[in-house]
Amino acid sequence: MGAIPRPWEEPMMTGDILWSLRSHCPIPPRLSPHADRVQRWLDDLLPGLGLPLDGPALDRLSRAGFARYASRLYPQATEADLRVVAALFTWFFLIDDACDGPHRLTPQQIRALRDGTLWLLREGHRIRHPGLTGPLRRLLLRAWREPRRRMPARWRLRFADAVGHHLHGTWQEAVEKAAGRPPDVARYVELRRATSAAYVSYPLIEFVTGRPLPDAVYHHPLLREIADLGNDLLSWYNDLASLERDRATSGGHNLVLALAAERGVPVVAAVGLAAERWRATMRRFVELRATVPSFGPALDEAVTDHLDGVADAVRGTIEWTLESARYPTPAARD
Repeated sequence: MGAIPRPWEEPMMTGDILWSLRSHCPIPPRLSPHADRVQRWLDDLLPGLGLPLDGPALDRLSRAGFARYASRLYPQATEADLRVVAALFTWFFLIDDACDGPHRLTPQQIRALRDGTLWLLREGHRIRHPGLTGPLRRLLLRAWREPRRRMPARWRLRFADAVGHHLHGTWQEAVEKAAGRPPDVARYVELRRATSAAYVSYPLIEFVTGRPLPDAVYHHPLLREIADLGNDLLSWYNDLASLERDRATSGGHNLVLALAAERGVPVVAAVGLAAERWRATMRRFVELRATVPSFGPALDEAVTDHLDGVADAVRGTIEWTLESARYPTPAARD
């Protein structure tokens, strides 16, 4: 008698869904020509930071390919700027692992980490905050040096606000998990937009292009809706890739699990619902991008860069998810 398939493997494995959604993504993939060199640079940097990681853990970080992820989101960046972004990405993934791993931080520790991080980003680097110390502080301090030097004050505040929103969402998720409160779909979507860190990645488009948008344009309702949809697309794709792990550890914080609970359907049916929701959101994303008006000759190029960057975040997440050792998936079909 054959082995009984696990629920999410019937009738179509999640890996098949991931490849199907990739094939229907109209956004072309892009990759920086500096990707491999920056990944090697990052691999050489991490052991010297004093992170509490042994050799196998450092090897897992290397195989995760965080620099290649950054290279897919910012393919136009110079090699020097790509190093900055790759270091920032690594910091956020280390925080993600600390907050959601087997020895996860408590909600109180996450709140202290949030406060310490915002202190460094907003108040400067000379005065230490007890919420952020040691190797994580050194890594963020190193990564933040160039954006802090080069970007205007309003951009730095916007970036810090995005980081604060992300870490506050991470804290809220930890509180809800500790209380055993799985979210409904609406609550999950709201919280996932914070925990994904997509809103942190968007200001970095302006850093690598050197063209920061005015606040009125950056927060224009149409551009904000496109940014929200892009966030949903990359977050939900990630949810499908991490479903097996999340069933055991997330306390219901996964789009598929939230849909299954709210609709009262098996997980396999919820996988299909999540995939259809993703496809409908992608159609809406493409439609809205086509309706963005001109903001004038002085701003249109920067707006195009921003919109392309949001799209690159979606497609880049798809490509990285399928190539990274962080999310094991079936090999590509011919």
